Amino acid sequence: MKLEDRMSRSIKQRASVVVLRSEFASMGSDSQVGRVLARFVELGLLIRVSKGAFAKTRINKFTGKPSPAGTLEMIAAELFRKLGISVEPSLLVAEYNSGSSTQIPMGTRVNTGRRRITRKVTVGNSTISYEKNSRRVEV
Repeated sequence: MKLEDRMSRSIKQRASVVVLRSEFASMGSDSQVGRVLARFVELGLLIRVSKGAFAKTRINKFTGKPSPAGTLEMIAAELFRKLGISVEPSLLVAEYNSGSSTQIPMGTRVNTGRRRITRKVTVGNSTISYEKNSRRVEV
């Protein structure tokens, strides 16, 4: 069985939306895996969301083109969980959820605590931004 077929089967059987390049390390060399992942992106089976991280796609019923199989927030949360990075909602989201603010936060921002993260996570035209735990209000 070809590497492309094995990787395709592995991706389809996963319940998760996010696929990491490192999860295929045992199937072949780095260059082989990279070529197959690039081909999947070219075919529209996956989209690249970050370095070494891809998301499954589904066909958009309006445009007929592949689109991510989840929202930026969902994909980012799953990616951070797989990478072992703990994140929390941003200060503005926490205030809105607690009812102390009526303004709906725009954009996607997460609180990384005391950890500094520079990983760029992009889905479509939207990108995750980070805030550090400088003046965290307990809610």
